[in-house]
Amino acid sequence: MALVPRYEPFQLLNQLQRELERTFGTLPGGVTRPEGEVPAEVEWVPAVDIKEEQDRYIVQADLPGVKPEDIEVTLENGVLTIKGQRMTEAKEEKENYRRVERIYGSFFRRFVLPETVDEEKIEAKYDNGVLTLVIPKKAEEAPKKIEVKVGG
Repeated sequence: MALVPRYEPFQLLNQLQRELERTFGTLPGGVTRPEGEVPAEVEWVPAVDIKEEQDRYIVQADLPGVKPEDIEVTLENGVLTIKGQRMTEAKEEKENYRRVERIYGSFFRRFVLPETVDEEKIEAKYDNGVLTLVIPKKAEEAPKKIEVKVGG
């Protein structure tokens, strides 16, 4: 009995979306590609969770099998970029692989940050295949109260 891959229609839709984004100049997450930037070949897109708390944002990216030195996090013009690559493992030719589903190669994700973040205090930590970015918000300034005087 032969093993047949399971039909997954959503994978086809995701592939179509990536092709459209590459063709029409948008990046994953709907961010418009900066003018003049050449589209990079991306082999996989890591899953990312974004949580907003009262005083900060927390971004967690699943990067299993990626070495910390192969991850680059940058911030430019309010756009946070996570990119890097997962290297293939050296495999012996003697092994008889029937199916290889783990994806290797380069990746990147971009996010436009709100103006309320404190860009100077962003922290990145990598633990057990999860990259965690802590992005603090700027302290809100209380509105100045102006006293209303009576008379001339």
